[in-house]
Amino acid sequence: MEQQLDLRDIHLPPPVGGWPPAPGWYLAPLLVLALILTLWIAWRRLIRNPFRAALLRELAVIEASDELEPAEKIARVSILLRRACLTLYPREDVAGLTGPAWLERLDAVLGGRQFRDGPGRCLIDAPYRPGGAVQLDVLFALCRSWARKLPRSRRYPP
Repeated sequence: MEQQLDLRDIHLPPPVGGWPPAPGWYLAPLLVLALILTLWIAWRRLIRNPFRAALLRELAVIEASDELEPAEKIARVSILLRRACLTLYPREDVAGLTGPAWLERLDAVLGGRQFRDGPGRCLIDAPYRPGGAVQLDVLFALCRSWARKLPRSRRYPP
């Protein structure tokens, strides 16, 4: 004689609720923020101004050169600044500038009068000054701050 057992069908677990989320969901916003920050830093480094970096490098080479006389250094700095302005601004606006007009154009970048009335004046006076009357370190510091304030060049790719 067979005995009938009282068995039930397969029991399914209760459905999974949506809350609280799994631990990985707590980390997801942090990972997204870290990714955004990393991409922003990489983007800023990739589009940094290569023109400004090249200008500062050339300025440092002129400053560090021991075989150049002070008057030669000033002449090379003047040529470098003129090349920079010709690269950044329209040729007809910059190429013909000399004397105080040239210094005012340089001052327009800094927003002051450091070239016209300050140490930058030696860019136009240097050939007429005695050899030791120029403070080169002040001039190079002024030129570095001028280079750092330059706008992005249109001729260099972004």
